[in-house]
Amino acid sequence: MSSIKNVAVVGASGNIGAPITEALLAAGFKVTALTRESSSSTFPSGVVVKKVNLDSVDSLKEALQGQDAVVSAAATPAVGKQYPIVDASIAAGVKRFVPSEFGVNTRTIQDQGLKTILSGKIQVLDYIIKKSEESPSFTWTAFTNGLFFDWGLRLSGLGFDKTTKTARIIDTGDTPFFASNLSFIGKAVAASLSRADKTANQYLSIASFTTTQNQLLKIFEEESGAQWQKEPVKSTDLTAIGNEKLAKKDFSAFRDFLGAYLYRDGGDSAKGVELANGLLGLEEEDPRPTIKAFLEGKL
Repeated sequence: MSSIKNVAVVGASGNIGAPITEALLAAGFKVTALTRESSSSTFPSGVVVKKVNLDSVDSLKEALQGQDAVVSAAATPAVGKQYPIVDASIAAGVKRFVPSEFGVNTRTIQDQGLKTILSGKIQVLDYIIKKSEESPSFTWTAFTNGLFFDWGLRLSGLGFDKTTKTARIIDTGDTPFFASNLSFIGKAVAASLSRADKTANQYLSIASFTTTQNQLLKIFEEESGAQWQKEPVKSTDLTAIGNEKLAKKDFSAFRDFLGAYLYRDGGDSAKGVELANGLLGLEEEDPRPTIKAFLEGKL
């Protein structure tokens, strides 16, 4: 495969798209942001902005002429909108497509609640794989990064309440899981495009670090200089709550299902998984600086 130079990003101003865009620029790629015609988003210097009809294959095909790769950072509720982007990418001769996968590994999850909520992602990637088999010059790379760490802390604290010094610990709190900061995900995407031959048609597991709830709690206590109170939660209760919410089409059930999936005793989301960090030239990160920034209100 010839080298990838020109990269179009869909959702380039979003929570995941922005750090991906920054990493692509830092790696020397020529970046184009594809935005809706009504968008008023702003982008870093050096990003070419093209306003398109994201529901129109023809509009997208025209905008994607000359692009080597497309990265989709569409939000989960919008992942089903990726089909026209995929079709337009193939029609425009794009070599590599990175779908808005990220998060947990949708190829291996067995939890029915998560599978239901993430069905859009699962179906889109199935479609991409099928299209790649039909058109071998069209390749893909997908990522699973475990828990969104800095983003999750900023949004909800991930069960760690810095005001009350309490930590919600699911089951024993000793189950290993993967977590990634947004900037790390961005670097991984950029690195995969720099190593296009080695990352073609692969579902890559990446992580800033592997940890447990109790290991994180220890850092919270050390950085805050105080002992925290544990609030025990059963993973089975979270699953039951998630099922009740999902039955009412309340998709906030995702957080309940995710907590049970990642943290439950006997959970295997990180078990036997070979990380692609080495393949991508990425070093493991320390969660401590992110936790410190969170406690200081700097995230």
